[in-house]
Amino acid sequence: MIYLDNAATTLRKPQPVIDAVVSAVTTLGNSARGTHDGSLSASRIIYGAREKLAAFFHCPRPDHVVFTCNSTEALNIAICGLLDPGDHVIATDLEHNSVLRPLYRLEAERSVSLSFVPADRQGRIDYGNFERLIRPETRAIVCTHASNLTGNVVDIGRVGALAHAHGLIFLVDASQTAGVLPIDMQAQQIDLLCFTGHKSLMGPQGTGGLCIREGITLRPWKVGGTGVQTYSRFQPEQLPTCLEAGTLNGHGIAGLSAALDYLNGVGLDVIREREERLMRRFYAGVTAIPGVTVFGDFEAPRTAVVALNIRDYDSGEVADALSQDYGIATRPGAHCAPRMHRALGTERQGAVRFSFGWFNTEDEVDTAIRAVKELAE
Repeated sequence: MIYLDNAATTLRKPQPVIDAVVSAVTTLGNSARGTHDGSLSASRIIYGAREKLAAFFHCPRPDHVVFTCNSTEALNIAICGLLDPGDHVIATDLEHNSVLRPLYRLEAERSVSLSFVPADRQGRIDYGNFERLIRPETRAIVCTHASNLTGNVVDIGRVGALAHAHGLIFLVDASQTAGVLPIDMQAQQIDLLCFTGHKSLMGPQGTGGLCIREGITLRPWKVGGTGVQTYSRFQPEQLPTCLEAGTLNGHGIAGLSAALDYLNGVGLDVIREREERLMRRFYAGVTAIPGVTVFGDFEAPRTAVVALNIRDYDSGEVADALSQDYGIATRPGAHCAPRMHRALGTERQGAVRFSFGWFNTEDEVDTAIRAVKELAE
């Protein structure tokens, strides 16, 4: 199989990640649930991973790195734990349902009002619209770092500066960028950063997290066992415990920790250069094919994603042909990004997303170009 669905998850993991998970499965106990070697080893690995993530994202305090099972859970914790009845939130048409559905839920349940910065037919936004949408009751700006459909990257430093100039909280969804684009919470003025471990971070599925700036308080989204303050009827108040009810995925976090070591060893610049080179090679090849429509802005910074359609064929039909006839894995359909598809005019047809990763090769890209050409013909 030629795997070109890295925006959904990285299928191939670095060997040190695999080794770390296997070792953890056979040795780790339950963190903060005992004083024996197994429990203490789990606690050390988990705290070490907090330290690495804090350094990776420039989060000032390791204890403000909260582990979750993915970015969806992190976004729910952040959004539902932050917003109060009557608050107003600004988001964008680029958002994934992991942002949209929590916001829509709070719109219905807490009378939170929502505004969206619109995207044009190439998925681009006008940054001036953020400021135009601010109201007296605006509490936060929630923004993806990059569209999972078009690959368009948002200048989060610019948005963060605007948010803080107006006294707003800035929440970033880094699901598509953590591990491939540099993220600096302090320089980019990010208050809440949500990430997943299984995509460009090259870690195991079931891992992710939330980094929280000092001074931000969130209500716990879930409550339960923490291993401390057992006789209290309420969730402990200190981070990260207050947002980590239940047993953590120590085995997965061990793999994520090894993935961070791998990324730091290779270098984000090296990874990004390779992925962009593969993406540009594919883009140059498919745009020359009659009947192929490509979506997104390729003149601006972007992730290694190319979304396209072939004539008026349904995207699912195209993806099935790519898989069955050529052994190429892609992602068709709506990509959990309904507002983006409406902006692009692809609600009915969807789109076929090719997303490139560190382990892909130029030969695989060339095979994919030939496949698209043959299908278009």
